[in-house]
Amino acid sequence: MDKGVKNPKQHHKLIEYANGRSLEEINGTVKVPKNLSFWKTLFMYSGPGALVAVGYMDPGNWSTSITGGQNFQYMLMSIILISSLIAMLLQYMAAKLGIVSQMDLAQAIRARTSKSLGIVLWILTELAIMATDIAEVIGAAIALYLLFHIPLVIAVFITVFDVLLLLLLTKIGFRKVEAIVVALILVILFVFVYQVALSNPDWKGVLFGLVPSAKVMASSPVINGMSPINGALGIIGATVMPHNLYLHSAISQTRAIDHNDEEDVARTVKFSTWDSNIQLTFAFFVNALLLIMGVAVFKSGAVKDPSFFGLFDALSNTSMLSNGVLIAVAKSGILSTLFAVALLASGQNSTITGTLTGQVIMEGFIHMRMPIWARRLITRLISVIPVLVCVMMTSGKSAVEEHTALNNLMNNSQVFLAFALPFSMLPLLMMTDSRVEMGDRFKNSLWVKIAGWVSVISLTGLNMKSLPDAITGFFGDNPSAGTVNMAHIIAYILIVAVLALLAWTVYDLYRGNKRYAKHLQDVAAAKN
Repeated sequence: MDKGVKNPKQHHKLIEYANGRSLEEINGTVKVPKNLSFWKTLFMYSGPGALVAVGYMDPGNWSTSITGGQNFQYMLMSIILISSLIAMLLQYMAAKLGIVSQMDLAQAIRARTSKSLGIVLWILTELAIMATDIAEVIGAAIALYLLFHIPLVIAVFITVFDVLLLLLLTKIGFRKVEAIVVALILVILFVFVYQVALSNPDWKGVLFGLVPSAKVMASSPVINGMSPINGALGIIGATVMPHNLYLHSAISQTRAIDHNDEEDVARTVKFSTWDSNIQLTFAFFVNALLLIMGVAVFKSGAVKDPSFFGLFDALSNTSMLSNGVLIAVAKSGILSTLFAVALLASGQNSTITGTLTGQVIMEGFIHMRMPIWARRLITRLISVIPVLVCVMMTSGKSAVEEHTALNNLMNNSQVFLAFALPFSMLPLLMMTDSRVEMGDRFKNSLWVKIAGWVSVISLTGLNMKSLPDAITGFFGDNPSAGTVNMAHIIAYILIVAVLALLAWTVYDLYRGNKRYAKHLQDVAAAKN
């Protein structure tokens, strides 16, 4: 694909050919005047980072952070900090790739790899997006049930109609979409700041928890079925998500840039990085507050049900709360209500970003475009099916069994993120390390390259390490020894398949980069 060139489209009823600019409707639509002050310029560039930060505080993060705090006090704070720093590094590279190359990550991968590999990577990434969508469906449906007492089955169907919200948002302009997302993030942040402030946590313990310790990688002690390393892997898996890298490489291009002016490109990279890091700092505080809630808001070990239902009930159950101020406020019902409001805000935020990401990967990997409402409707209906099956299968059972089943479905669906993450991180690192792709000025510096490779290898290794336990989780809470062995065999087969696919991806990217370098040499020779 020629970068920045709009190709003719072949129109169909719902599907059309797309091989032009990333998110063409909003690409380059936000103009940023030059010669503004630092703060005014930062304000103009602020927004895309908020859409990315949403993925780091979606409903899938909540139970892992709160349960980690309940079981291990502040020990896992360092994991939240390290995950956030890795996220900042990866998102910086994703934004830079989009701004400098004028291609999003999906387009850049597809331009350097074969059609067949592009289809495989598209399917893999779609599964990862649907896995996050399942968490959003569960979170939003439970929030509707808790706030308005809407039966779960009906609440699940109502989540399908968030497509109407998206249709409205497409009409009002991208800056307003960014503002809505920021407002929802502030709602979530306010709720948890308020609840943690009332709990008067041990701030000295919080600070010590931020210091990395070998204890977080230990397989013992096991508390409520969780070891420190399982808790750490759960937080890492719920924090660093592949779809955010695709999204950021696309929406970083919403600002109008003069690509013939290297200084304008550098300015955009600089302020996009500031925007991303500030918003991801907010995400870090939200995740840290969730863990602090697990330690300080509830009595140690009080929360036996880590599902959203259990947390909602615990926030209104005075026997579970840690101090008199919290108990007095909880009697009014405000703590549990605010929790449900934050959960609904989180689900709606993730809906907006998930839809944009789906459009990015479909256009980038297979050059197809659908109207946003059709794309959202199809993916949401597919994601709703397992949730509905889960609700209907447990409808005749106790409330605890129903809650546990939904919580397990949400946690187990996240296993697809472990598959997809290396296939976004590794190409991103290879392309931003390349002088051919980024030029001398914008290719990764030595420290970014080292930190990037350490992060990619570590995250891939940890995800593969957690896969056997993740696959075992699909077979229920008390699997037999034979079932565990079978789950581990399946996991090892999948690990081999992932590594083989990674090797294919690296080989294709290497060859594609060589072809692109030769093409640039031929163009330069022709000009001379």
